[in-house]
Amino acid sequence: MNQLAQESFTPFPGISAQVYSRADFEAVRDIVYEIAGIVLPAGKATLVYSRLAPLVRDSGQQTFSRYIDFIKKDDTARRKTINALTTNHTFFYRESHHFEHLASQVRPMLLDKIRSRQPVRIWSAGCSTGEELYSLAMTLMGPDKADARALLDGNLAILATDLADHAVAGAKAATYPVEALKDVPSALTNTWVKREGDMAKIAPELCAKIHVKRLNLLGEWPMNKQFDVIFCRNVMIYFDQPTKDRLVARFADQLLPGGHLYIGHSERVAGPAQVVLTLVGSTIYRKDRM
Repeated sequence: MNQLAQESFTPFPGISAQVYSRADFEAVRDIVYEIAGIVLPAGKATLVYSRLAPLVRDSGQQTFSRYIDFIKKDDTARRKTINALTTNHTFFYRESHHFEHLASQVRPMLLDKIRSRQPVRIWSAGCSTGEELYSLAMTLMGPDKADARALLDGNLAILATDLADHAVAGAKAATYPVEALKDVPSALTNTWVKREGDMAKIAPELCAKIHVKRLNLLGEWPMNKQFDVIFCRNVMIYFDQPTKDRLVARFADQLLPGGHLYIGHSERVAGPAQVVLTLVGSTIYRKDRM
């Protein structure tokens, strides 16, 4: 992190250094990096101020320096701080080629597993407010509910995790503006979405196969089973290279042989995971069978 400390620091306009200083920004930056692996360059100083100022005010601590001392001792306040500094931008059917690959190349294999009474496990890691999660779930089910019956009745579990509490709550609610689903093929939304005015609710029978949990990807993972598919897209762009390499290696370990990892359009597999992950499509990797 030393190189970040050497970058120019631009304080928030009109704010006294006694309220928010370079040292305060660097202390927040180090806490966020240690807990969540998120890299905050000095150019994010204004963003840090704008997102944390309401928390500083509500805590009664008056200055960032006092607030930082406070969150070091208070788990709840520290968690709120991390929540405030995570980015949850996402949308339905983002990077559509991933869902097209899932439907055409992976879904038939997963259906074969289900029909032979084998378990199928899928993980949306860094699921944000659920748009990726339900895009992949609807794609997996397909447009024909009768055809999806084997998956609905079979040993299928879809795990969705995110670090931010508000993102987890949004994913669990499974309710979105109708306009937000405009890029999803209508054959899927007609089957798996119930419209209520301007809002859309994901079908309860689909939600029943999904488990949404809070999880820090840099912490311990409680899952004791491997996955057939892992989506982790546009999450690693906030990490430095060593953190990315460690995380991808853990994903590779968590995949079944022949399983697939989908990552974001600007992300790449590097480090030790390159030995076992083969590029099979644009930012799509398959774990080599061993």
